[in-house]
Amino acid sequence: MMKRWIGFLVILIALMFPGLSQAQDEKTNEPSVTTLEEVVVTATRQEEKISFVPSNVTVVTKTDIKNSTAYDIPDLLREQVGIHVNDIAGNRRNYTVDLRGFGETASLNTLVLVDGRRINEADLSGSDWSLIPLDRVNKIEIIRGGRASTLYGDNAAAGVINIITKEGEAFKTGAEINGGSYDTFKGSAYVSGTKHKLSYALSGRYLTSDGYRDNSDTEAKDLGLNLGYYQNDTVKWNLSSGYHKDSTGLPGAIKASEFAAGASRTDSLQPDDFADVEDYYVKGGTEIFFLSDSEFKMDISFRKRNVSSFASFDAGSFNGDTDINTIAVSPQIIFKEALWGVDNRLIIGFDYTDAVEDITNSSVFFGTPSSGIFELKKKNYGYYIHDEIRPWDNFAISGGYRYDRAEFNFKPSVPDKTTMDENLYTAGINYNYHKQSSAYLSFSRSFRYPVLDELFNFFTNTIDTTLIPQTSDNFEFGFRHYFTQTLYANMNFFRIDTENEIFYNPISFANENYDGKTRRDGVEISLTKAFEKITLSGNYTYTDATFTSGQFENNDVPNVPNHKAALSGLFSFGKGFSLMVSGIYVGERPFISDFSNSFEYQEDYLVINTKLKYQWKMFTAFLNINNITDEEYSEYGGISTFPITEPGVYPSPEINFLAGISADF
Repeated sequence: MMKRWIGFLVILIALMFPGLSQAQDEKTNEPSVTTLEEVVVTATRQEEKISFVPSNVTVVTKTDIKNSTAYDIPDLLREQVGIHVNDIAGNRRNYTVDLRGFGETASLNTLVLVDGRRINEADLSGSDWSLIPLDRVNKIEIIRGGRASTLYGDNAAAGVINIITKEGEAFKTGAEINGGSYDTFKGSAYVSGTKHKLSYALSGRYLTSDGYRDNSDTEAKDLGLNLGYYQNDTVKWNLSSGYHKDSTGLPGAIKASEFAAGASRTDSLQPDDFADVEDYYVKGGTEIFFLSDSEFKMDISFRKRNVSSFASFDAGSFNGDTDINTIAVSPQIIFKEALWGVDNRLIIGFDYTDAVEDITNSSVFFGTPSSGIFELKKKNYGYYIHDEIRPWDNFAISGGYRYDRAEFNFKPSVPDKTTMDENLYTAGINYNYHKQSSAYLSFSRSFRYPVLDELFNFFTNTIDTTLIPQTSDNFEFGFRHYFTQTLYANMNFFRIDTENEIFYNPISFANENYDGKTRRDGVEISLTKAFEKITLSGNYTYTDATFTSGQFENNDVPNVPNHKAALSGLFSFGKGFSLMVSGIYVGERPFISDFSNSFEYQEDYLVINTKLKYQWKMFTAFLNINNITDEEYSEYGGISTFPITEPGVYPSPEINFLAGISADF
């Protein structure tokens, strides 16, 4: 492991030092590629320059997406600093995306938005990353840390990832077709444009693949629509909708004893397990502009999701059918008016979410069948206020407060309801010491509620009235520095102290509040250098996630690596040819559920992906070679407790290929 880690650092330093040494000469030899400051909307629920946000913010642009080796959104996120991604089954269907070291509960502590609409479900399913195909994405905004809890509420303890989809601009249409390893085939098409006051963007995708392992096949269909209508100079209406359907095999883990008995990495010991998903949403709203630069916004959305699944295990099997209907309403007022000559940006808003989950389950445990029909409900109310004052052009002070309340109802159950609430707050300062370069410091209080199936016991039809929300205190400071317009660095230090952390205890077989405290200390470093024909980016994340007291005191949090690094390069050869190369290193980490750190840690890995692209007029052809060194590794693994306690892993794909061609008219 040490040799691999040292080797990766040598590569990183070797590639980066030419950019650093050249920085002194660039006043006279400035390359043609420039880096402009991005505007982010997620950090304060209004447009804001990154240099004024007191937290570690990344914007993944449309150009970044086009030039990456990524296959889907999680594939793109795994290259970002401070983010650890697991493809659980190795078939690009079920992912965990972890910001700042929450491990196996990452999907419940990271809020995921699509155009500002939350896609985290009210149950343990968390976020479904397959809902938005990568070719529908315009950009992705990543706001790290618990600061966003004040503005967005539940699930944002570790941060927010906002996926912003494409809107219509000039008339354009196009299509793409590709295929590769494991009988993978994907076809997609889109049309977008504007006509008078109406903008539109319509896209569709079909995907099928056998997957790397047995019973990891998947078939998916997607449709997406964005509409915008400018009624006049002061009123804009918008409508977006998406439909997703897929059927996917679930290959399951392979235990150490099964490997010893002759199982191969591509085998599935659960050949009949599957999940069928149908998910669609409609979101509409309006923006009304008033005074000089203020506005009123209202978003209303409806989402319906159905999941049918079958899972088998040593003690029996489980068959479930779940429907979740979610309605959300979010009005807000944004004042961007100077007060007494001081630049002031005030936002006041309200979030309401109503989720109803209907469940039909049947199971067999140790030969005994059982079934049940349940209705679980969650209503969430959040009131928030956030203000940013800029007494000087290069200095900003911000703060906010949120009151959040959740009402849970369960049928059949005794008792049948419970209520929880939290008070949240944040404060930050930001100083632009030179043009786009800035330093920042912030504190925030974040939280998450228990989800429906953490609170409810399906065997006893009771609510766990002892389970309470977890809370965290978040501290961070850092700086963003532009050495030149083409050489950019970011360094961030953070600490997250959490009380009553909610987790599944494999010893008691129950969801609990941890009886002590957990702490996450970390450093996030990133560096980007653009030459005339080459762009290099590298980042490194150190995370120390430990239990500081309680039954697992001084142990490491499962599935959180201390070290994670990524390095990518874009090389333009001229005449339409370019090459993208990315390498991702993930260090050792405890297996899922190994809170006592009793087993050897899951092995580290280094994966290198490449993409060769040729562009001629309106046509683009590409060849992806993933895991080019044929690394034998597993991104995800956990501890099984029945019939014996032992580790199991979900093997990740070996070297694989994807080739395709697209046309844009």
